[in-house]
This record gives sequence, C-alpha cells and structure tokens, in this order.
Amino acid sequence: MKDTVRQSPRTRVLLELRPAFDGFAGIPQETRLLFRGLRMLESCEVAGMLQMSNRILAKGINEQGLLPESLWMSEAQKINRYSRIVTSAAERPYVTFVQALLDLCVRRVNSAALSVQTLLSLKSVRLWSFHTAHFEDFIWQSLFAKSLPASDFELVTRARQFVCRTPWQSMHMAGLRTLTFRRTAKYPKLRTPGTNIFITQTPYPARVSRGTSMVVRYHDAVPVFMPHTIGDVSLHQASHYHALAANVAAGARFACVSAATRDDLLRLFPRAESQAVVIHNMVSHHYFGENSSPQLVPGIIRTRLHEPDPDTGVDVRPKFLTLREQESFYSRNLQKKPLRYLLCVATIEPRKNHGRLLAAWEVIKAETDPDLKLVVVGSLGWNYLKTVQGFRPWIDRGELFMLSAVPAPDLRVLYRHAAATVCPSIGEGFDFSGVESMRSGGVVIASGIAAHREVYADGAAYFDPYSTVDLVAMLKKVLYADNAARVQQALRHRADEVSARYLPAQVLPQWDVFLADVVAKRKTAIPRPVAATTRLPTQTADAAEES
Repeated sequence: MKDTVRQSPRTRVLLELRPAFDGFAGIPQETRLLFRGLRMLESCEVAGMLQMSNRILAKGINEQGLLPESLWMSEAQKINRYSRIVTSAAERPYVTFVQALLDLCVRRVNSAALSVQTLLSLKSVRLWSFHTAHFEDFIWQSLFAKSLPASDFELVTRARQFVCRTPWQSMHMAGLRTLTFRRTAKYPKLRTPGTNIFITQTPYPARVSRGTSMVVRYHDAVPVFMPHTIGDVSLHQASHYHALAANVAAGARFACVSAATRDDLLRLFPRAESQAVVIHNMVSHHYFGENSSPQLVPGIIRTRLHEPDPDTGVDVRPKFLTLREQESFYSRNLQKKPLRYLLCVATIEPRKNHGRLLAAWEVIKAETDPDLKLVVVGSLGWNYLKTVQGFRPWIDRGELFMLSAVPAPDLRVLYRHAAATVCPSIGEGFDFSGVESMRSGGVVIASGIAAHREVYADGAAYFDPYSTVDLVAMLKKVLYADNAARVQQALRHRADEVSARYLPAQVLPQWDVFLADVVAKRKTAIPRPVAATTRLPTQTADAAEES
C-alpha cells in the first residue's frame, strides 16, 4: 500500500475590503494589493468582507442555522438578493432631502439599538454570503480596478465575499457610547465562525468569534500623535484610540507597515510588544523601469487634470472664456522641451506638507530654474483650502498642475520623467509614492521622518520637513550642483535595490510565515479548537473547486 501524505488544511482568512471602495490613497491601495497577494498563497483560503463606512448594505444569503436560505430559495431569488447588494453599494446616497432625513433617522435608530445590544451582550453582527458569479464586474470596478492590472481580474473576482450590513462607523459609535457606563469601550461582536484569521486595515470596532484571531494591519498612529492634522478631529481620534485599545486588550496581532509604526504602537501600549510584527507594504507590480517617451507627459497632465469636487464645488482648474483660449494656454505652458517638473503624489491635507514644497519650489523658480513646473497628484482630503489658495496663483499662470485619479501606467511615466519626486510629509507610516518612484526609475527627495528613512533607506535624499531652507538646499544639491548627474545616478542605483525589498516576491513569504504563526499560537491558546470541518459560511463549494 502506498503511503499517503495528509495535507494540512488551508488557513481560512477573511479580509476587510471596506477601504478598497475608496480612491487611490495608501490604505485603499494596500487593501487591494494585500488581497491579491494573499490569494496567491497556497496555504490560505481567502475571502473578502464587504462593508461600507456609513451606508447600510442589503443582506445576502443566510447559509447558517437549521434551515439555511440557500436550501429553499430559487436561483432567481438568490441572484436578485445579490443584485440588491450591488445596488445598495453603488447607488447615489441621496436624491431628495426627505430621503436624506429618513436615512439619517434609520441609521440613528439602528446605531442606538446596536449600542444597547452591545452593552448588554444581547446580539452579534451577522455576516451574509455573497456569491460573486455574475457580479464580477462590480467586484472589479468597485474594489480592485484602481490598483490592479486586468491580468488579476479572475484572481480577485472569483474569491468568495461576505457582507457586513452594519456600517463601520455605526460599530465605532456603538463602542464609544458604552464609555458612558464603562471605563473601557465595549464593541459589537462580529460573527466569524469557521474563520481562522480576520484581517482588518485599521483598528477594528468589533470583537470576533472564539477560534478566530484578529490581525490589525496597522498603518500609523497619526490620529493619536498628530490629531491636529486629521479631519473630524474628535471623532477620528476617539474612534482610533478606543478601538485600538480594545484590539490590544483582546489579544489581536498587529502587522505594522514599518518599524516606525510599531514603535508608535508600543509607545501607546507597551504590552503589545509580543503581539506586533513588522511587514512592510507591497509595491504594485504596475511600477517598473521602462524607456517611455517624455513626450507622453503633457498629454497625461492634460487628461488627468483635477476635476471639480462634487461635494464642495471647489474647482482648481484655470478658468477660460473660450476653447481656443484654453488650448493656447496649455500649448504654451506644456509644450516646452524638455518639460522639467517636480512631482508630489499625496492627498491634499495638512500632514502631507504641500506648503513646504510650494515655498521651496517658489525659491528655486526665483533663484535657479524659472522654467521648473510643479505637478501635484492627489485628491482633496481635509483642511485643504489654505494649500489650494497657495496653489491658485501658480495654477492660473500655468506653472502648477493639480491632477487626480491618475492610473498607475500614467503615474509610472510621471515618476520616470520628473526632475525629482518630493515626499514632504511630516508624518507617515510607509508612503507608497517614494517606493513607486524608485521602482519607476525616478529620483526621490524625502522628508527625514523615521518612516521615510526606514523605508527609503539610502535610496533617497533627505531634508528637514520643517525647514524651507533645507529643502531648497537639497533640491539644489540633487538637481543643480556641478556633480548633480552623479548624485542622481547614485540615488537611482540604490533606489532600484531598496525598492525591490517591497516586491510581492519578497513580502508575501513574510505573510505566509506570520499567518502560520498566528494560527499555531491560537491552537495552543484554545483547549478545543474549531473543528477542521467548520468553514467560512457558504464557502465549501468554491473552496473545493479552487483546491
């Protein structure tokens, strides 16, 4: 008789996908890249959890209990149920004032009820099954298309999905309201039966089922250490801190995006030292060195100009009376050869320090290089009016261009042909833009904060983020000194090696080892672990098919 080798069961991972509904910023991008990466691991069976920040999603199929809905619902009824999930996630939030008022009332009542249920441990938050067959386009367009190439379509759209109807913000508020009666916040319980590991992208406002380990992908402690730089300050700070404290107390593991972030976590909660590891972010495989033509840059700038903000009505584009005037303006200001520009890729918010870059660039234009343009790529975040006001005179003169929603292939070209990519932030956990620029063959000049020095190492030149004089001096050294060509060549050489550390091939093995360790420690901590036959709700069919 032939010996048979018994294969270890795959680790069942549920990954929060809420941030992936958002734009091109760092956490949404990391969410997409991590989901893609973990789906490639043979050791893991990965599903996604759909949840909105403020909107209530329609329910999927309940496949638990003595009489699961899947046993008696027709295929048409199931598809209609799934279609309503898509509608609830994709529809415009409001059409009329009455609808807005009704929605607000429903959310307030539901949130208050959730607070009482949480405080008294009366009810837990259920996950509903969402079979994505027939809805692959929704999954792709809504969650992954902003960061992943089309070649990843099947990899991410065939994964199983589960729906948490309760809004993320409602769960935060439920926990915060319990502080009226308790010294520490108590959060709702999220039902995760059959899940070995639940991975979240921020401190998560929930407890998980017995047998499930929570892993917090911890990006930064900015809401605690730099609350003056964030939007909706009081709520954001309280939500972050109390959920983080609850996660630490519950024994969650933390996969920090940098040692700098881990250090901040341990400053807050020293007891979390054994719970926290460092696994750096993965850079998208969109970014690589290529011999693209610099002639592509003007066209990219023209087609990716920042659109007016639909919520505030802020329009950062120049105003023109006629189409001829507009064409003349851009032809005059973008067709100079070669087009020299500094590039900054970051959401427009105080922490990103655009004002420092603007001041240094103005000095360079006045003293050294009057033809140097400034290209800023990023959506409008919060508290941005002062920054935009500083940009406005230069926008109207055709010297500064604000872009948004720039896809990776275009961004790769901008990185490659910029005189330098400047990363001026005063606080970061990782900062994708510098690594993306390095992978694309660009030169990086970054603020000397701890995260930048750790992640960029000697692949970047550094300056004091609080000193315009220091940034001007570094720009002159890297771009205009007699030995500038050699300095740039040396930076590019080191940047190629440094940025390779963040390729999926280097980072995914670290996740594989870490997740195996999480499962192993959970088994030793629980006397009677979840049976091997227990699975993520409704996951059995697809899991067998993929195996």
